[in-house]
Amino acid sequence: MTVLRLSQTIRRPADEVFDVIIHCGEFATWNPTIRASRQLSTGEIGNGSRFEWDLKGFGPVGQELQEFERNRRVRIVPDSKAIAGGHRFTLTGMSGQTRVDHELEMIPRGVFRLVGPVMIRVGRKNLAATADALKRRVEETPGPTT
Repeated sequence: MTVLRLSQTIRRPADEVFDVIIHCGEFATWNPTIRASRQLSTGEIGNGSRFEWDLKGFGPVGQELQEFERNRRVRIVPDSKAIAGGHRFTLTGMSGQTRVDHELEMIPRGVFRLVGPVMIRVGRKNLAATADALKRRVEETPGPTT
């Protein structure tokens, strides 16, 4: 198991940052690691909401929101035979800005255990790309996405 961590500060309030993160069906519009994204579940987004991402290098992968605490924390957990784990976002509001602590847990499964070191390098690169894209998306397009 590998856990990659990254922290960043985004010049927008926590509610705006959180709103972008939980709308996983829109990730492909701003996240370069995702070719396509869509929401699968209906109703208000929260614990158990499901999405599908077409991830570069993996293809279509189901995603589920867990650890949902509005404007504070959420974990996006993949439903994949290749990898387990998830991406936890922890938000801390700071006078109109938000500190986002990213924690990407990667647990290769099956034959993917053989390419674990490569997956870690790709994971590190994808985590940085996601953090950079999140910052750009929120700071350049302020306001709720709903």
